[in-house]
Amino acid sequence: MSDTDTVPQDIEDIIATGRRKNAVAKIRLKPGTGVIKINEKDFVDYFPSLSLQNDILRPLELTNAMHAFDFEVKANGGGIVGQAGALRLAISRGLLAVNNSHRAILKKEGMLTRDPRMKERKKAGQPGARKRFQFSKR
Repeated sequence: MSDTDTVPQDIEDIIATGRRKNAVAKIRLKPGTGVIKINEKDFVDYFPSLSLQNDILRPLELTNAMHAFDFEVKANGGGIVGQAGALRLAISRGLLAVNNSHRAILKKEGMLTRDPRMKERKKAGQPGARKRFQFSKR
Protein backbone atom coordinates (compact mmCIF):
# COMPACT_ATOMS: atom_id res chain seq x y z
CA MET A 1 0.00 0.00 0.00
CA SER A 2 1.55 3.31 -1.08
CA ASP A 3 1.19 6.73 0.51
CA THR A 4 -1.14 7.95 -2.22
CA ASP A 5 -3.67 5.16 -1.54
CA THR A 6 -4.71 6.77 1.75
CA VAL A 7 -4.77 10.40 0.54
CA PRO A 8 -7.83 11.82 -1.17
CA GLN A 9 -6.49 14.51 -3.54
CA ASP A 10 -9.63 16.65 -3.42
CA ILE A 11 -9.33 17.70 0.23
CA GLU A 12 -8.81 21.33 1.19
CA ASP A 13 -6.55 22.45 4.04
CA ILE A 14 -7.38 20.78 7.34
CA ILE A 15 -6.69 22.59 10.61
CA ALA A 16 -6.14 20.67 13.86
CA THR A 17 -4.95 21.59 17.35
CA GLY A 18 -3.02 19.61 19.95
CA ARG A 19 -2.07 20.48 23.52
CA ARG A 20 0.26 19.12 26.19
CA LYS A 21 1.21 20.81 29.46
CA ASN A 22 1.27 24.51 28.52
CA ALA A 23 2.19 23.92 24.88
CA VAL A 24 -0.22 24.39 21.98
CA ALA A 25 0.39 23.26 18.38
CA LYS A 26 -1.90 24.35 15.55
CA ILE A 27 -1.37 22.61 12.23
CA ARG A 28 -2.52 23.20 8.68
CA LEU A 29 -2.43 19.91 6.79
CA LYS A 30 -2.54 19.73 2.98
CA PRO A 31 -1.64 17.06 0.40
CA GLY A 32 2.03 17.30 -0.47
CA THR A 33 5.38 15.60 -0.18
CA GLY A 34 6.01 15.37 3.58
CA VAL A 35 7.45 18.82 4.32
CA ILE A 36 6.99 19.95 7.94
CA LYS A 37 7.58 23.61 8.82
CA ILE A 38 7.32 24.67 12.48
CA ASN A 39 7.23 28.42 13.19
CA GLU A 40 8.81 29.03 9.75
CA LYS A 41 11.70 26.64 10.61
CA ASP A 42 12.50 23.21 9.23
CA PHE A 43 11.32 20.23 11.31
CA VAL A 44 14.84 18.88 11.93
CA ASP A 45 16.15 22.29 12.99
CA TYR A 46 13.28 22.95 15.41
CA PHE A 47 13.42 19.47 17.02
CA PRO A 48 17.11 18.42 16.93
CA SER A 49 16.55 15.38 19.17
CA LEU A 50 16.00 12.19 17.16
CA SER A 51 13.73 10.71 19.85
CA LEU A 52 11.39 13.71 19.66
CA GLN A 53 11.38 13.55 15.85
CA ASN A 54 10.42 9.86 15.94
CA ASP A 55 7.72 10.55 18.53
CA ILE A 56 6.18 13.26 16.33
CA LEU A 57 6.33 11.18 13.14
CA ARG A 58 4.81 8.06 14.76
CA PRO A 59 1.18 8.80 13.67
CA LEU A 60 2.38 9.23 10.08
CA GLU A 61 4.23 5.89 10.21
CA LEU A 62 1.20 4.09 11.62
CA THR A 63 -1.11 5.38 8.88
CA ASN A 64 1.41 5.02 6.02
CA ALA A 65 1.15 8.74 5.27
CA MET A 66 4.82 9.66 5.74
CA HIS A 67 5.23 11.58 2.46
CA ALA A 68 1.58 12.28 1.74
CA PHE A 69 1.02 15.61 3.50
CA ASP A 70 2.70 18.94 4.09
CA PHE A 71 2.35 20.47 7.56
CA GLU A 72 2.47 24.14 8.50
CA VAL A 73 2.75 24.35 12.29
CA LYS A 74 2.43 27.19 14.78
CA ALA A 75 3.76 26.00 18.15
CA ASN A 76 3.91 28.14 21.28
CA GLY A 77 4.03 27.83 25.04
CA GLY A 78 5.71 25.24 27.21
CA GLY A 79 9.02 23.63 26.38
CA ILE A 80 10.35 21.55 23.55
CA VAL A 81 9.00 18.22 24.87
CA GLY A 82 5.55 19.68 25.53
CA GLN A 83 5.46 21.14 22.03
CA ALA A 84 6.46 17.77 20.57
CA GLY A 85 3.60 16.05 22.40
CA ALA A 86 1.16 18.74 21.29
CA LEU A 87 2.32 18.39 17.68
CA ARG A 88 1.92 14.60 17.78
CA LEU A 89 -1.69 14.97 18.98
CA ALA A 90 -2.44 17.63 16.36
CA ILE A 91 -1.04 15.44 13.55
CA SER A 92 -3.11 12.48 14.78
CA ARG A 93 -6.27 14.58 14.84
CA GLY A 94 -5.53 15.96 11.39
CA LEU A 95 -5.02 12.48 9.92
CA LEU A 96 -8.29 11.42 11.51
CA ALA A 97 -10.08 14.31 9.79
CA VAL A 98 -8.70 13.12 6.44
CA ASN A 99 -9.54 9.45 6.87
CA ASN A 100 -11.67 8.26 9.80
CA SER A 101 -10.73 4.60 9.16
CA HIS A 102 -7.35 5.27 10.86
CA ARG A 103 -9.12 5.77 14.19
CA ALA A 104 -8.63 2.19 15.43
CA ILE A 105 -4.89 2.20 14.67
CA LEU A 106 -4.24 5.59 16.26
CA LYS A 107 -6.46 4.89 19.28
CA LYS A 108 -4.73 1.57 19.99
CA GLU A 109 -1.33 3.28 20.03
CA GLY A 110 -2.61 6.08 22.32
CA MET A 111 -2.09 8.83 19.75
CA LEU A 112 -5.56 10.36 20.22
CA THR A 113 -5.37 10.77 24.00
CA ARG A 114 -4.52 14.21 25.36
CA ASP A 115 -1.95 13.88 28.14
CA PRO A 116 -3.68 15.49 31.16
CA ARG A 117 -0.59 15.81 33.36
CA MET A 118 0.15 19.40 34.34
CA LYS A 119 2.65 21.10 36.61
CA GLU A 120 1.36 21.21 40.19
CA ARG A 121 0.85 24.69 41.60
CA LYS A 122 3.06 26.15 44.30
CA LYS A 123 1.27 26.26 47.67
CA ALA A 124 1.29 29.25 50.00
CA GLY A 125 3.78 29.10 52.87
CA GLN A 126 6.07 26.64 51.05
CA PRO A 127 8.98 27.07 48.66
CA GLY A 128 7.41 24.78 46.02
CA ALA A 129 4.50 22.48 45.27
CA ARG A 130 5.58 19.72 47.66
CA LYS A 131 8.81 20.97 49.23
CA ARG A 132 8.69 22.28 52.77
CA PHE A 133 11.01 24.72 54.49
CA GLN A 134 13.74 23.05 56.58
CA PHE A 135 12.49 22.02 60.01
CA SER A 136 14.59 23.04 63.01
CA LYS A 137 13.78 21.70 66.45
CA ARG A 138 15.87 24.36 68.22
